[in-house]
Amino acid sequence: MKPMNIKQFFKTYKDDETCLQHIFECRFGDNYPCPKCEKATTWHRIKAERAYSCARCGNHLHPTVGTPFEASRTSLQTWFYVIYLCTQTRHGVSAKEIQRQTGVTYKTAWRMGHEIREHMTLVDDRDLDQLRGHVEIDETFMGGKTSNNGKPGARKGQKVIVLGMMERNGDVVTKVIPSVSNDDILEAVSEALEVGSIVSTDSRAAYKQLPDMGYQHGSLKHSADEFRSGPHCTNGIEGYWHILKASIASTHMHVSEEHLHKYLGEFEYRHNNRKKSKDGAGMFPELISVYPDKH
Repeated sequence: MKPMNIKQFFKTYKDDETCLQHIFECRFGDNYPCPKCEKATTWHRIKAERAYSCARCGNHLHPTVGTPFEASRTSLQTWFYVIYLCTQTRHGVSAKEIQRQTGVTYKTAWRMGHEIREHMTLVDDRDLDQLRGHVEIDETFMGGKTSNNGKPGARKGQKVIVLGMMERNGDVVTKVIPSVSNDDILEAVSEALEVGSIVSTDSRAAYKQLPDMGYQHGSLKHSADEFRSGPHCTNGIEGYWHILKASIASTHMHVSEEHLHKYLGEFEYRHNNRKKSKDGAGMFPELISVYPDKH
């Protein structure tokens, strides 16, 4: 699949009506049974709202309910275009850039960006099972301030701890954790990793318990300049941290702790879908065609 250029985008999704029809067809298809009369039917467009009416009983069906576009007064074409913009770059799109490109207010642009990030996370999670095979695990600190000794400061604005787990040549899962205590790290690992997997980590004490949990564990002592031991290293997940932090710093400048999980979800989606098609061409059609349940 080749990437869609801007000219092709506006030719394909020329107005709101085309976008709404696309959403309806992707979510319901032809002869979708009416939830009210429970019979296969045809659906007629209601011009006064984003809805379709059952030809049998007149029940209304709203295709945008349960999607990022629900309750939004912004045009569907604008929504599709912002999703298109988000898939044309490896580093994401800032709210200010969305505002410049579409002419919406900054508040609307900010909300659209977050809704799309949450949508990316839902689309990614629908097929994401537990990680398996050879998995690299590492934790990192993001945002906030750092004290003079290089450790997170114990004050407002302190850094957020993120645990990352990456399959060799496969998917990545990241999660904000409250602390680097044994319980918090091991709970996150057990949720994300299939028992029996091979695990590479640094020498943090929490990871010493992994063999007792059923994992094949190898560790590296980074403080002694040990960065590879046989098949074990954490270069993959450390490289991912570099890309993630550089992308956020260059595009968004700063991300609050409250919303960090949304950005983590966005970059997980980008990484986990990197092989679908050249230059992310498969991401845009997927994001406007797949709508997992938000609840």
